[in-house]
Amino acid sequence: MTERSVPRKPDGEDARVYGRRKGRPLRASLSRLIAERLPAYVFDLPEAGLLDPQSLFTHGPRAIWLEIGFGGGEHLAWQAVNNPHVGLIGCEIFLNGIATALRALEEAKATNVRLWPEDVRPLLERLAPRSLDRVLILFPDPWPKARHHRRRLINDHTLDQLARLLRPGGELRLATDDEDYLVWMLDHLWRRRDAFRWTAESAKDWRTRDWPETRYETKARAAGRQPTFLTYRRLG
Repeated sequence: MTERSVPRKPDGEDARVYGRRKGRPLRASLSRLIAERLPAYVFDLPEAGLLDPQSLFTHGPRAIWLEIGFGGGEHLAWQAVNNPHVGLIGCEIFLNGIATALRALEEAKATNVRLWPEDVRPLLERLAPRSLDRVLILFPDPWPKARHHRRRLINDHTLDQLARLLRPGGELRLATDDEDYLVWMLDHLWRRRDAFRWTAESAKDWRTRDWPETRYETKARAAGRQPTFLTYRRLG
């Protein structure tokens, strides 16, 4: 893939987002969908100042949710249909996933979704403080090799940004099927226990989720990997 030339942060974490931008060639119908319908979902950052995500929607959403890395978009589309009062922003750089999600959104006639098909970090930097009610990061790439851990999306810088953006009482929802990444997530969030509180009260709380199983989760379970679901509440 082609990566933007962005300097590494002083703490050793990489400011770049790693991952495929393209997979196998898109079918003609999906290519046409990207060309004709994607512009209706995407948005630009303001030339100056911060972005109030409420301004992206015309239906006056009662809450704003951000999903970072929506994969094929099954979860994003399901949430849009089942939460019409919410404004959802979906972020993904993988073109094939964007095309699949766009097809699902069009079929569902979802009007409460906006898409950011770019590196999410510039968006996080420009969103207004306390403008999000929920952030979802489901099954991010675990980058299992130790030398690649700095590429993980869950890191000190990202969590600091999310702490700034979530309203008090807002939720950070995480999911992973990688045991090492799970420990990493728990450790990083424990170090921010002044900002985030893990809401789990029993094992059931981290073994279940309130949305349908996605294709990725199905593959993980078939391979013998047990997904874990974490919910943290923004304090303050």
